[in-house]
Amino acid sequence: MRAKGFLKSGHIPTLFSSFLYFDLSFMVWVILGPLGVAIAKSLHLDAAQKGFMVATPLLAGAVLRVVFGVLVDHIGPKRAGIIGQLIVLAGLGLAWLLGIHSYSQVLCLAVVLGVAGASFAVALPLASRWYPPEHQGLALGIAGAGNSGTALAALFAPTLAKTYGWTNVIGLAALPLALAFVVYLVFAKDSPTRPPAKKAAEYLDVLRQADCWWLMALYGVTFGGFSGLASSLTIYFNGEYHLDPVIAGFFTAACVFAGSAVRPVGGALADRLGGVNTLTVVYGIAALALFGASFHLAGPALALGVLMLAMMALGAGNGAVFQLAPQRFGREIGVVTGLVGAMGGIGGFYLASTLGLARQLTGSFQPGFLGFAALAIGAQFALLALKSRWRAVWPTLRGAGDAVPVRV
Repeated sequence: MRAKGFLKSGHIPTLFSSFLYFDLSFMVWVILGPLGVAIAKSLHLDAAQKGFMVATPLLAGAVLRVVFGVLVDHIGPKRAGIIGQLIVLAGLGLAWLLGIHSYSQVLCLAVVLGVAGASFAVALPLASRWYPPEHQGLALGIAGAGNSGTALAALFAPTLAKTYGWTNVIGLAALPLALAFVVYLVFAKDSPTRPPAKKAAEYLDVLRQADCWWLMALYGVTFGGFSGLASSLTIYFNGEYHLDPVIAGFFTAACVFAGSAVRPVGGALADRLGGVNTLTVVYGIAALALFGASFHLAGPALALGVLMLAMMALGAGNGAVFQLAPQRFGREIGVVTGLVGAMGGIGGFYLASTLGLARQLTGSFQPGFLGFAALAIGAQFALLALKSRWRAVWPTLRGAGDAVPVRV
C-alpha cells in the first residue's frame, strides 16, 4: 500500500529524469579521482597535488550549489538544470579538443566539473516538490541515489584511460551526459506548486536559523565522507596496496555502489523510524569503519570490506539528512538544499585534501581517516543533544495546511 501511494503521489518521469541527470553529472564530477593515477604520472604530481586535484571539484561544487540553489528558487529547477548541463558539456568538449598539459589546466577543468556537482541543488528540489511530506525520504532517496554515478567513473574511467589515454576519457564522458540532457529536456517538469522566488534578505533569514547550520554540518559529515572517499579511493588502493589502477577503480566502484544503493534505504528508514534515530546509528558505524580503515589492514580485500561498510553508513546518512531538511524548511527547500549540499561538498574537499596531505607529510593516510572519524563521533553527540528540542519545536513550525506530522 505504501509503495502504491508513493507511485500515485508524484511525477515518476521527473523523478527518473532527476535521478539520471544527477547520476551522470556525478560521474563527471569525480572523474579526476579514478583518472588520478594516470594524470599524476603524466603531469608528475606528488601526493599532496593529487589530493588537491581530486578535492577541487568538490570545493567548486560546494560553492556552486549555493548559486544553483538560488537559481532554482528564481527560475525553477528545470531551467537551472539546463544551464548547468550545457556548461559542463561545453567544458568537457573544450578540455578534450584543446588538451590538458599542466597542473594549472587540470585545476581549471576541476572548477568546471564543480558545476556538475552543483546538480545536487537542482535534481533534489526538482523531485522533492512533486511529493508530499510522508514520501519525502523515499523520493529524495531515489533522486539522491544518483550519487551512484561516482561508481560509474571508478568502474570505467581507469580502463578507458589505459586503452585510449586519460585525455580522451574526458571527451568520452560527454557522450552519456548528452544523452541524459535529452532525457531531461523531454521528461522533466517543474512542479505546479513551485513557491515564488524569494528576495535576497529571505536567503539570509535561513542562515540566521541554527537548524540550517546543524543540517549543513550533519550533511558535511555524511556526504562529505561519501564524496571524499569516492574521489580518493582509487588513489588510496593504488598507493596503500599497490593495486593496478583498473583494479583500484573496481574496488572504488564497489564501495560507491554500496553507499549509493542504501541511500534510498536510509531515507525510507528515516521516514519510518525518524531521521535522528537513523543518523545516530549510521554515524557510529561510519566512525568505527573509518577508524578501522586508518590502519594498514592485512590485505586489500579486508580494506575493501571495511570501506564498503563506511560508505554504506554514510550513504544511508545522506538519505536520512534529506528526510529531515524538507520537514523543517519545506518552503525554503531550494536554498536550503543548496546550502546543505554546499557543506557536503566542503566536507568532501576536507577529506580528499587531508588524505593527500597526510600521505605527503607522514607517508600514511591514517591521520586523514582518523580526523574524519572524529567528525562522525562529534555529529553523533550533537544529534543526541538536539533530539529533544527538534521533536518538541519542529511540529509547531509547520504551516496550518501541513496535515502530516513531523517524524524527526
